[in-house]
Order: sequence, then C-alpha cells, then structure tokens
Amino acid sequence: MNWKELLNRNKHILFIIYCPVYLYCFNWLEARDGIPFQDIRCTVDDWIPFCEIFVIPYILWFLYVAAVVIFLYFQREHLEEYYRCVVLLMLGMSTCLLIYYLFPNEQNLRPDTFAEQNIFTDIIGFIYASDTNTNVLPSIHVYNAIAIHVAFTTSYKFRGRRGWHTASLVLCILICLSTMFLKQHSFLDVITGLGLYLIYYALTCPLMKYWQRKKGQMPFHA
Repeated sequence: MNWKELLNRNKHILFIIYCPVYLYCFNWLEARDGIPFQDIRCTVDDWIPFCEIFVIPYILWFLYVAAVVIFLYFQREHLEEYYRCVVLLMLGMSTCLLIYYLFPNEQNLRPDTFAEQNIFTDIIGFIYASDTNTNVLPSIHVYNAIAIHVAFTTSYKFRGRRGWHTASLVLCILICLSTMFLKQHSFLDVITGLGLYLIYYALTCPLMKYWQRKKGQMPFHA
C-alpha cells in the first residue's frame, strides 16, 4: 500500500491528527514575548458592557463543536458533510494562526476586577488565567461557531427541521455575542471571524456540489 492509498483510507482521522498540531502552534504563539502587539479596539467595544452570564454560551461552544463534528462523522452514508466541515475548520483555524504570526495582536478590554463574585465570575477568572488576551483577530471562537452551525443545519438529517435550525442559530449567535460580553474579543475580531468564514464557505461550495453530483447524491443546499 502506497502513501496515497493509506491517506485515502484514513483521511477521516486527519482532523484528529490536526488538533494537537493546532494546539501546539497556538500555545507557541501564546507564549511569545518581546514582540510588539497591535491593540485591537474600536468604538463599538465601549458600548458593550461586561456581562458574566454569557460565560454559559461561551463554554457551550466546546460541546457544540465536538457534538456536531462527532454527529457528522457517524453519518456514515454522508461522510462528505463531515469532510467539508472539518476542512472548513482546519482552513479557518490555520489561517487564524498564520494571521496571529504575521500580525501579532491583542485586546485590553478585560475588567481588572469583577463588580461581584459568583460562580460565573469564578469560571471567567479561570478562563482569563488560562487564555491570554493575545491572538484574538480573527476570532476562532466565532469562526468555528458559524462553521458548525452551517454544517449542522445543512446536514442531510437536519435539512428542513426548523426547530433544530432555530436552536442552533440562537446558540451560535449567543456564542458570538459572548466573546464580546466577556471581553474576550473585540467587535473587530467577531467581524473578521465572520468574514473569514464567508470567504472559505464561498470557495468550498462549488467543490461540495461537484462532489455530490459525482456521487449522484441529493444536491447540497447552500
């Protein structure tokens, strides 16, 4: 068996291999010091108050991403949906890492102290301690949330199921908002995360339709 056959047979695990590589690169970027960082801030950020309740959708992001990726993987008869989702995730996350490397950036929006202490602020304090305020534009949190929402709502088993579509959309919007209300990201980070996804979505749509026509499957609804 040559390497091409091996890769083709095991391409479903590429995302699993990619994740630790991504985490290593991201942590390396987080640990950089002695370089100038561009402060990302705009007027809109000053209009958005800190609101600790948004930590709930913020941490639900992890479950949301994992659950949809696993669901798509076990949709064995429509694995092309899984491949498209993880390719979009890898493209976006890799592009963000490249931008962070070429354009080191940070945000200084986090509050110095919390007005009150509760379970939500305790969780936020842990997040602040484990995640620096650098490497924020574009927002990977936002990019992945949108990618997962679109992958879920356009999947074969959930097309046309409006209740699930609405629930996913609400969660996606809350996740995007949470990045700003928790002062993890600037408004500019959110907009660039959305813009980056739209670019890659537009580029991969024709490929998805071609793949499905080739396999004689139900047309992909963009």
